[in-house]
Amino acid sequence: MRPHGHLHDELAADAMAPRAGCDVTATAAPASVRGAGTVLDAAPTVVHLLADAAARAPAREALVCGDERIDHARYLAAVAAFAHELRALGAQGERVATLIGNSIDGCIASFAGLAAGAQLAPLNALLTPHEMEPILLDAQPRVFVVQAALAAAALPVAQRAGVAHCIVVGDGARRLAEPALGAALPPLPAADAPALLQYTGGTTGRPKGVELTHRALAVNVAQREALLPTREGDRVLCMMPLSHAYGMAMGLLLAVRAASTLVILPRYQPDAVLDTVPRERIGVFLGSPTIFVGLLSHPRCAGTDWRSVHTCYSGAAALAAATLERWRAVTGAPVFEGYGMTEAGPVLAFNPARGPVKPGSVGAPVPDTTIEIVDVDTGARVLARGDSGEIRVRGPQLMRGYRNRPDETALALRDGWLYTGDIGAIDDDGFLTIRDRKKDMAIVGGYNVYPREVEEVLFAHPDVADAAVIGVPDAYRGEVLRACVVARPGSGSDAAALQAFCAQRLSRYKVPAEVRFMAALPKTAANKTDKAALRGAQP
Repeated sequence: MRPHGHLHDELAADAMAPRAGCDVTATAAPASVRGAGTVLDAAPTVVHLLADAAARAPAREALVCGDERIDHARYLAAVAAFAHELRALGAQGERVATLIGNSIDGCIASFAGLAAGAQLAPLNALLTPHEMEPILLDAQPRVFVVQAALAAAALPVAQRAGVAHCIVVGDGARRLAEPALGAALPPLPAADAPALLQYTGGTTGRPKGVELTHRALAVNVAQREALLPTREGDRVLCMMPLSHAYGMAMGLLLAVRAASTLVILPRYQPDAVLDTVPRERIGVFLGSPTIFVGLLSHPRCAGTDWRSVHTCYSGAAALAAATLERWRAVTGAPVFEGYGMTEAGPVLAFNPARGPVKPGSVGAPVPDTTIEIVDVDTGARVLARGDSGEIRVRGPQLMRGYRNRPDETALALRDGWLYTGDIGAIDDDGFLTIRDRKKDMAIVGGYNVYPREVEEVLFAHPDVADAAVIGVPDAYRGEVLRACVVARPGSGSDAAALQAFCAQRLSRYKVPAEVRFMAALPKTAANKTDKAALRGAQP
């Protein structure tokens, strides 16, 4: 994940000297900044946060989804009951994978997997069987919890992957919120035990499993709260996928921190959003550039009652300053933009709630987190403030590594630093701005898409001789994919046929919005596809 989009008054970022071993040759202040303050109140696990919320406000609504509503006491009891069931199936110390769309069942299953002492592997409900299979083969879950509507496609894949136990939940199957009150949590895992196995795209086209501990998740919640305190009992609207790092951190986990009410929409639908905000008296609004742009263009947006909304977060991609300003003019609510990634728990920086908000910047580091800008060639030289280079970060919320990927782990984690692959700069106030991406990646509607994965699907088509996929700017989705294709002689496939072929194997947001046929792809001196030339071609 790269959620863009996180105070006590004293928490302004302060400059610090570069770490030992960094060769700083610039005469200006070094581009190294550490989030002020130290997190002292982090819980051992995020399950402790849920238990605390149930103790403080047992009768307060915890989850709302459509006509379903459950309070914190019932939420905790349902999590406890399912956690015991998972342990009885041998999940403790193993992995529990979930394939559940935004729903109350999905929230309960996620917390139950963590409470059972398993490593939770949440899968995006949009995955096709083609995308799902390598993840399950890599994760090797003991238990797979699947939404009923997805079971027909998912269960054969689980069988091929050797999953021991599959549980179907949701409409048309069992509901996890049904257990009576009184179930007690099992003994909770240690803070340093594995908690989350969250899959993110890979530059090779293969998804990578990011391993995070319970401590990393819980600390990151406290870090974010230091910059963006959640009001006790607030009402939080989430339409972002709760399986995604952004939706999980800023929706599922944010809500339990302040015993808040999480109002869940299964997906982003503009009319549903505009109906829900006034009806549910939403205070905190989770969005992305695609959502903000889409709602602002909706004829009902200006006439919607936004008075209850006091805080909006933007994540998953960069938000244009003009959009931020227009949103506040229409709704009266500020948008706080920040930066993070799955490998970092995920939150690294945010514009603070009680400090300066800089349009175009992703803010200051959260406490106990150091961000530096280093040269892109060696990654060892700290640059001067204002200069652009690769962003590297250090803090207690970082991943342990990638599952079964020692080589890729060694490239990403070096001497305690996580090298993000993003290009950015730090200004004189210690605020971070994202300039570009070092990795060959597009962000489509808030989702990370690695072109290599799409290219591999195109290469599997019998009419494709060569292909390259790039991200191109799009006013609504931020970026969309353009496939540049060299057809085999005599082939009859057109753009629509190739898009349909991709749609059978890839999630909707990974399907190229445009297919361009070319006589040949431009090549570099090393005979590699020159994507810079493709990006520089006329639109």
